[in-house]
Amino acid sequence: MTYVRTYVRRLALVCALGALGVGAAACGGGGGSTGHPGRGKVSASVSATPSRPPTLAPGPAGLTPVFKSAPHPRDRTVALTFDADMTADEGPRAAAGEHFDNPALIATLRRLKVPATVFMTGRWAEQYPAEAKSIGSDPLFEVANHSYSHYAFTGACYGLPTMPPARMRSDVERAFTAFRKAGVKRTVPYFRFPGGCYDKEVLRKLIPAGVTAVQWDVVSGDAFATDSAAVAQQVLDGVRPGSVVVMHCTRSAAPATEAAVRAVVPRLRERGYRFVRVSELIRSAAGHQSAVGGPDYGGSHG
Repeated sequence: MTYVRTYVRRLALVCALGALGVGAAACGGGGGSTGHPGRGKVSASVSATPSRPPTLAPGPAGLTPVFKSAPHPRDRTVALTFDADMTADEGPRAAAGEHFDNPALIATLRRLKVPATVFMTGRWAEQYPAEAKSIGSDPLFEVANHSYSHYAFTGACYGLPTMPPARMRSDVERAFTAFRKAGVKRTVPYFRFPGGCYDKEVLRKLIPAGVTAVQWDVVSGDAFATDSAAVAQQVLDGVRPGSVVVMHCTRSAAPATEAAVRAVVPRLRERGYRFVRVSELIRSAAGHQSAVGGPDYGGSHG
């Protein structure tokens, strides 16, 4: 895959320069933020140089592996993930003033020092290249693939247009290309299905793409929600050590997300949780194949 070849070349260059960092980084996990209740101070641990992003071993019959949550977390870790959705044919809506980005949300994550994984569509990166580059250059964040077009990879997926099977792999690779053109540096080889919809056949078709599919175990319910308190409570009720929370980075479709994050972060820190990127959870779970999707081949945002 083009992405893998490019990544290997970059890694070889880093090695040649003797600049490999010690410890984990935004694209390789190991970073996070630790709350210190009562001390009024929050620190975020990140590395300046990205290491090789961890991936899972292939699933049954060599299928693309699916990660949902860390099965045996060492401590109270949780990954907030944000889908930057935009379908290939929504350009006219953006031109008419609809906002598919959410700068206030990203600013809040930075202010609160919350590491996060942004699952970005290639079309979103093309629409907001400066924002994509900024997110992808910040060691707090890592950028993962949410397809180029945000078309569904299965039928009957929340009314999304359906991706022809012959174009699935190229659509994923096209998104990685869009990230590179936008200047996104911290890209990880993870993929989230639009709408969360997938099946066994789709996992087979994406084998050549070399990605780890990432789902979730906590649905925030922020899509089209206007009650931030309800969204926050749903997250707080669902989080367990090692959880992956699915949220959105789209003002028009998820207007309550930023306020919900402001409510969720301090509450989870009070409970002793540490925020991490998905790569850290995958690194900790790489040896546990119970994290890989087995007989359950379906998923959705709910």
